[in-house]
Amino acid sequence: MAVYRIFPENDTFIYTEDVQGNAGRDEVLELGGYPVAGVGQTSRMLFKYNTSEIQNVINTKVGSNSFEANLHVYLASAYELPSSYSINTYPIYDTWVNGVGKFGDIPTDKSGASWIYRTAQITIDNAPYGDRWTTDKNTITGSTPVGLDWNYTSTYEGGGASWLTGSNGIDLTATQTFQLNSEHDIDINITPAVLLHYSQSIPNNGYIVKLPNDLEFNTTASIRLKYYSSDTNTIYPPYLEFNWDDSVYETGSLTVLSDTESVIQLTNNRGEYVDEGKQRFRLKARPKYPTRTFTTASAYSTNYALPTASYWGIRDEFTEEMIVPFNTGSTKISCDSTGPYFDIYMDGLQPERYYRLLIKTEIDGSTTVIDNRDTFKVVRNG
Repeated sequence: MAVYRIFPENDTFIYTEDVQGNAGRDEVLELGGYPVAGVGQTSRMLFKYNTSEIQNVINTKVGSNSFEANLHVYLASAYELPSSYSINTYPIYDTWVNGVGKFGDIPTDKSGASWIYRTAQITIDNAPYGDRWTTDKNTITGSTPVGLDWNYTSTYEGGGASWLTGSNGIDLTATQTFQLNSEHDIDINITPAVLLHYSQSIPNNGYIVKLPNDLEFNTTASIRLKYYSSDTNTIYPPYLEFNWDDSVYETGSLTVLSDTESVIQLTNNRGEYVDEGKQRFRLKARPKYPTRTFTTASAYSTNYALPTASYWGIRDEFTEEMIVPFNTGSTKISCDSTGPYFDIYMDGLQPERYYRLLIKTEIDGSTTVIDNRDTFKVVRNG
């Protein structure tokens, strides 16, 4: 499998409606620019992925292959979206604490990151105290350019997190643009930042996702986007996805399938797999009506190679959601002298779910998607 996912060790959102409020265990994460009683408000999302997990994926799975790393967050609901808008993602400059609060907690939960503070807040001499986000460029050491956001409006104290815009000439700003007819899930390429976190060239404090400045603190529209967090009770937690091409295409003595009427089947699906390691799925491909030949073996037993433009995909069995879409770069089907095959890392899929395997191929100018209802379940190991 040339698709592998890791899930956040921390995720939360920070917001101006309560500058000390923590939402580290909320089931929903929010982006927004909206008014409350005529005063512009905003919210931003924070994600943190474990450095050792990032290093393990690149070292033991991706290897020497080039790859892309995309931050993916599923949309739950959205309100008053512009006809066109974008979101920006940057690596976070400061360390922060996730906390265990939820939006709107009464009393306000102050156990972790908020608009003003990046750690838990306590009270000293009847005054709130905690580690604040860096909002003074004069405190930054070294030559790394830092984009800082604080006090866009005098209504709020300095805060809102701080982030890196670049490092040693590498642009670390990642942007995704949406139109009204777009799917509004976040799927944004953050490979440059991930590579620097992998090499530990910059500290891995995670990633901030925010609206552009002109949409934040909005007083003319209530732009609000709500996404599923890692604490969701649904099948849509956020993840960091690595994509690379691990395909090998060596047909040997096999003939490449060229009949549009063909039979393509999985031959070794066990139906249940533990959530660890890599599994290789083999395919049997042949014309539906083989040409008659004088031979001692059945024509139906001869295996064929699939064309190079052949791909695998994974669909959730119950929701029909494409969990791993067909991708010309990362889900290409391989071939060796035995026949077509592809690999799947089972620990890159969520356990206790049923999945369905699909095959897409192009034969004689025609594209065909094969759905033989080949399902399997990933179960927790222990």
